[in-house]
Amino acid sequence: SAKRVLVRLSPQTLKVPAGDRILPTGGDIVGAQVIGVDHESDIAILKINRTGLPFLELGSSDEVFQGQMVFALGSPLGLTNSVSFGVISTVARQLERDHPMIYIQTDVAVNPGNSGGPLVNTRGEIIGINTLIYSQSGGSECLSFSVPSNIVKAVYNQIRTFGRVRRGVIDVMPQTLNPIIAGPLGLKTQWGVIL
Repeated sequence: SAKRVLVRLSPQTLKVPAGDRILPTGGDIVGAQVIGVDHESDIAILKINRTGLPFLELGSSDEVFQGQMVFALGSPLGLTNSVSFGVISTVARQLERDHPMIYIQTDVAVNPGNSGGPLVNTRGEIIGINTLIYSQSGGSECLSFSVPSNIVKAVYNQIRTFGRVRRGVIDVMPQTLNPIIAGPLGLKTQWGVIL
C-alpha cells in the first residue's frame, strides 16, 4: 500500500494555454489522500483538494458489446498522455474458475503504466478501468482486461458510504459444473452451477 500519493494535473485540465508548443509542459503536482482500497477489484479511491476539474462520465458496462470500439488512456511505460484503441473481445471474462471477479477483455494495446487508466467508449464515457494484461513477453500481446464500470461505481459508492467494500455472504459455495464433476455425481447435465 502506498504511503504517499501524488497526482499530476495537466495544463489542459488547469486551462493553462499551451501556446505554440507541441510538447506538453508542466502541470501542477498535488498530494492525494487514499480514501479506500478494494483489493478484489484492484480499485483505490483518491481525493485531492481541488474543485471544478473536468471529468469523464461513468457509462454503464451493462451496455457494452463484443466488437465495440474502445480506447485506453494512460501512460504506458511512462509515456504520458497516450491513447490506444481496439475492440471488446468479450464483455465478461472470468480469469480463474469460480472467482467472483469478472473483467471486460479487449485487444487494446495496454502495457505497464496503463493500469488505473480509463477504458472509454466512442461517446467518451468510462466503461472500465484498465487493470491487467496477459503476456508472455511482459509487453502488450493484445490480451488486456478492465474492471467493468458498474463494478467501479459499486466499489466507489461503498467506500464513500462505509469506508470499505461490503460483499454479501451466504453459507453456500458455488462451483462451476463441468464433465469432470458431473460424471462421478451421475448427473446428466454437464454445465451449470453446483451449490
